[in-house]
Amino acid sequence: MTENSQQQTPAPTSELPTQYAPAEVEGPLYERWVERGYFDVDPKSEKPPYTIVIPPPNVTGSLHLGHAFEHTLIDALTRRKRMQGFETLWQPGMDHAGIATQNVVERELAKEGLSRHDLGREAFVERVWQWKAESGGQIAGQMRRLGNGVAWSRDRFTMDEGLSRAVQTVFKKMFDDGLIYRAERISNWCPRCLTAISDIEVDYQDDDGELVSMKYGEGEDTIVVATTRAETMLGDTAVAVHPDDERYAHLIGKQIKLPLTGRTIPVVADTHVDPEFGTGAVKVTPAHDPNDFAIGQRHDLEALEVLDERGIITAHGPFEGLDRFEARSAIVAALRAEGRIVAEKRPYVHSVGHCSRCKTTLEPRLSLQWWVKVETLAKAAGDAVRDGRVNIHPADLSQRYFDWVDNLNDWCISRQLWWGHRIPVWHGPNGEIVCVGPDEQAPSGEGWHQDTDVLDTWFSSGLWPFSTLGWPEQTEDLAKFYPNSALVTGYDLMFFWVARMMMFGLYAMDGEIPFKTIAFHGMVRDEHGKKMSKSFGNAVNPLDWMDTYGSDALRFTLARGANPGIDVPIGEDWVQASRNFANKIWNATRFALMNGATVEGLLPEPSEMTATDRWILSRLNKTVAEVDAFYDDYQFAKLSDALYHFAWDEVFDWYVELSKTTFMAGGEPAKVSSRVLGEVLDVMLRLLHPVVPFVTETLWTTLTGGESVVIADWPTDSGFRDDAAEQEIATLQQVVTEVRRFKGDQGLKAGQRVPARLTLDGTALAAHEPAIRQLLKLQPEGEGFTATATLPVAGAEVALDLSGAIDVAAERKRLAKDLAAAEKDKAQSEGKLGNEAFLAKAPDHVVDKIKGRLAKADEDIARIQAQLDRLPQA
Repeated sequence: MTENSQQQTPAPTSELPTQYAPAEVEGPLYERWVERGYFDVDPKSEKPPYTIVIPPPNVTGSLHLGHAFEHTLIDALTRRKRMQGFETLWQPGMDHAGIATQNVVERELAKEGLSRHDLGREAFVERVWQWKAESGGQIAGQMRRLGNGVAWSRDRFTMDEGLSRAVQTVFKKMFDDGLIYRAERISNWCPRCLTAISDIEVDYQDDDGELVSMKYGEGEDTIVVATTRAETMLGDTAVAVHPDDERYAHLIGKQIKLPLTGRTIPVVADTHVDPEFGTGAVKVTPAHDPNDFAIGQRHDLEALEVLDERGIITAHGPFEGLDRFEARSAIVAALRAEGRIVAEKRPYVHSVGHCSRCKTTLEPRLSLQWWVKVETLAKAAGDAVRDGRVNIHPADLSQRYFDWVDNLNDWCISRQLWWGHRIPVWHGPNGEIVCVGPDEQAPSGEGWHQDTDVLDTWFSSGLWPFSTLGWPEQTEDLAKFYPNSALVTGYDLMFFWVARMMMFGLYAMDGEIPFKTIAFHGMVRDEHGKKMSKSFGNAVNPLDWMDTYGSDALRFTLARGANPGIDVPIGEDWVQASRNFANKIWNATRFALMNGATVEGLLPEPSEMTATDRWILSRLNKTVAEVDAFYDDYQFAKLSDALYHFAWDEVFDWYVELSKTTFMAGGEPAKVSSRVLGEVLDVMLRLLHPVVPFVTETLWTTLTGGESVVIADWPTDSGFRDDAAEQEIATLQQVVTEVRRFKGDQGLKAGQRVPARLTLDGTALAAHEPAIRQLLKLQPEGEGFTATATLPVAGAEVALDLSGAIDVAAERKRLAKDLAAAEKDKAQSEGKLGNEAFLAKAPDHVVDKIKGRLAKADEDIARIQAQLDRLPQA
């Protein structure tokens, strides 16, 4: 049997208001939890550790529904582990979000008619810190509203002193190990943010563009190339063809005329060119295309930059100073005037990269950047999953992870920003480069200066699992709480964040994994499955729903939709339904308390219990086992659904109702059932607490008199099972359900009382006759009883006298009309399905629809005929 965790006298039920008011309960409860230190941790504790970091939200904004979803799942895991006796650390913090934050502050400056250059670097960075101090607290307030059980005393920021030291330490180590280098290469460049960005910060979308085919060269030395970026032809330094393409064999090695420029360029042979694609010839612009850059490297071609950092043409001539898109039209017009345009296709839909932050069309641009050599790091990150040290959940996402880390390109980590971790490298007057660690003195003197770039935001957030624990110092926190037990995050961060943490953790922590399990969840979408976005008009502020329905209602809705790795649709109606569930828990618990539910004393022996008592305890223990298994498999939707149906369907709709007759009869059975009901409520509230913490805290402390359910013991499965009692109550439920259905079919209201004779002798249901009569509103037979309808159910018989309850003649007439309509539908459907000419022409979906109508007609006929058979003759 299960034992309650707190053997204390319950508080009087008068302390429980008649209605649950989340707005009055949630805020004070959360502050009490924080004040009592329930979420704090002690690295000296002998309890086993359980660690999860928060995926640090950007300091730029507020929590959206996706954050609320993710935080609900993590909070449920950590609350359960805390109740199970683990020293549980949920590490909070925020990310400095380099590009996003700089953009926000620059927009604020623009309102004052200023730019960051008007302030200068130091003053601008100071302005960002001021903005962070003013705006950063908004997220923390929202997390408290949601009920996040984080260790607030350990709150971290990716640019605080300790994390900055970790960043500098890792950079220095990687630089010394030859894993960080500086090189001029093609990177994704944002002309709006004026910085390079990494491949994973590029959003690709199909844009309407143009494909222009144009002639290079003269006479016999003419060759046709095609491009969607005509403006880059000003920077062409070659045309490439495949070495085996006989069409161009006579041109390989020759110089041909490049239109509009007065230059000649060579025709080179390169196996990269696909002779089957287009004309089999491609223009080569090494400074403005990654593939062209590689061709240029192989053939020692000059890289001519013809677009500056803002996307403005810099080439000498009539196009100088034009924006890239203006130049595109002007250059095509000039080529057309010279008769060099062979073909133009508009619109030409093709995939174009955009900045994930500002949505500007990106430019591949040759620039001097800092890079991480990822080959060995990525291999280690892949091996850790392949050999089972790190488990990905759900497992079918492992292949997506491998596809990424196995094909990872070197990572561009420098950003041309002012907000962020400045690269710890000093440049000397004679080209010297010195990387400086956190405890080292930077070189000084004339001509020495620090690199002006900052690091990619994901560089610092990639250190999050161990930098938040005090690394590079060997702290007690690090020894206790690393590696993290699990990481819970969206599958969209697999490449941005998860792969970075894997690489950094294995590298910096001497091969030790950063976390044991990666549990991916999906994205929150609207009720129609559409992505939530302000531009779509379907974005939801989680605070609005929490204000209206309570935080528990939002949390339960989100958890109930959380199947591993699958997107979560959510609508307001579902949150309202979850609010109704919270109210049901409140009202049912209050009713149970008023009827004697208690946790005082040990549970009675099974021999002292009714079958109803044994049934609910058996179901309770099975639910404990089921919920535990779902938690261990990160099946939040299934565990929430199991708890919902146990609480509402079994405890409230059946056990409480079945127990009413026992309570009314009084005596020892009533005392036993009141103790069983108390036990069930105690365990059920503890099971529900991690997902719906506020309502369960109020109810559990009232029921048990315990200090807080936050620190109560997690329920364990005692192993008690009573299959016979479960079968007995299942039979009772069958009888009640069938009779209720029959009464409904006859048009009787749920609470309408009718005389009935129950024949239960020789069945296990005999002892339940008072409860069955109470549930079905069945009166004793009385004088003049006439069995106008008899229902044989599960070995029992229920005879009803409906003579005074319904107009039999009118009911027979109504049912006869319904039967005729169903038979007509059947005949029509059979006629169509028997027509070979129709079947030969009709689409499959039409035929399937008619088959469905036939099946429904058969079901309706059987149902209506059974109702007619049960009615007395008029």
